[in-house]
Amino acid sequence: MNQNLTPLHFDDYELIDTGNFEKLERFGKYIIARPEPQAIWDKHFADSEWQQLAHAYFKREKQGRKDNIENNEQGEWKLKKGMPDQWYLNYNYKSMQLKMNLRLTSFKHVGFFPEQVENWNFIYDTIQYFDQQKLNILNLFAYTGGASLAARAAGANVTHVDSVKQVITWSRDNMEASRLDKIKWVVEDAMKFVHREVRRGNKYNGIILDPPAYGRGPAGEKWILEKSINELMKLCKILLEEKYNFLILNLYSMGLSPLIAESLIKTVFGEDRNLESGELYIPDGAGRKLPLGIFARFKF
Repeated sequence: MNQNLTPLHFDDYELIDTGNFEKLERFGKYIIARPEPQAIWDKHFADSEWQQLAHAYFKREKQGRKDNIENNEQGEWKLKKGMPDQWYLNYNYKSMQLKMNLRLTSFKHVGFFPEQVENWNFIYDTIQYFDQQKLNILNLFAYTGGASLAARAAGANVTHVDSVKQVITWSRDNMEASRLDKIKWVVEDAMKFVHREVRRGNKYNGIILDPPAYGRGPAGEKWILEKSINELMKLCKILLEEKYNFLILNLYSMGLSPLIAESLIKTVFGEDRNLESGELYIPDGAGRKLPLGIFARFKF
């Protein structure tokens, strides 16, 4: 089933305006402006209003290929007086209460991806629906760990894999701030880890994948999405339990269609899945829908 998903409104986030390749967002009580390559239309508010509203404004230092992590846009934040370089944001859904540490990074990210909260809700609801003991969840390319926190808040055992040690530390801070515990942290290349888990015969009830277009593992392992994702998905099929299972695949490369993710999953896992696919988007204050990635997911 093809559908587009937008997260339900929550108090700590607002997409105020978009346009001219930028977006203006409120995270908690702070408003930031940063680049957004898909906002190709005009801004609704004047530049002077953006400058007045924004507590922090990201300024580019160089322009590279937007889909290449090795030549990504870098820059620095221009901060108004009183704007911290990190703060906390709350996300609550049913009995799930998450608290995330946001930081102004040199790659314009803040460690919180609001379009993903719809997937967090799906993870939480699915684990609760299965109502089984000792569900095991694997989160690959897990970054700051919102999906890991959602799975742990639902009562599952979680293995969180990322290739960057500093990001694992950030994720652990988020876990502790959310008053959760016992997530298993793994600093390793995702493909290498999955190969080893297959050899060990380990199984998981849920697998979450957020692969970048390009990346490198701790030992310089090269990841290219189009060349590697098919192999990785076939390995994930081996790791996935036969019942009480779910899988989420998120893709962020510009130009990729949801049909690609849908066809990949159908080819690897078969047609008999409750498959959803589409775009993740958030409407801005003027009602324009900003696309923020594609997804495909199922539960079985």
